[in-house]
Amino acid sequence: MAEISFDDFMKVEIRVGRVVHAEPYPEARKPAIKMQVDFGGDIGVKKSSAQVTAHYTPETLIGRQVMAVVNFPPRQIGKFMSEVLVLGVPDEDGEVVLIAPDQKVPAGARLF
Repeated sequence: MAEISFDDFMKVEIRVGRVVHAEPYPEARKPAIKMQVDFGGDIGVKKSSAQVTAHYTPETLIGRQVMAVVNFPPRQIGKFMSEVLVLGVPDEDGEVVLIAPDQKVPAGARLF
């Protein structure tokens, strides 16, 4: 495991947002869901695509708080431009489980 400095960690902007729109992304190579996530304030609403279909449907994502890296450059995923990286961890079967605060927090709150 590579060590990084605290200053390096602080360069990564991990923020909480609320999913305001979600829809299937059938054009993706692996099953995915396209999301619009509202981070409030200066960040606003950003788009993301995530391979989370094993545990979530578009309907169950709406209103859910998620954690995401908001300062990576946009990334083309098929025909979709993803603006943030929504974070998750694999379960015992390797399926993504989203990371979120266990209590409601303000949109845009930073992890540190």
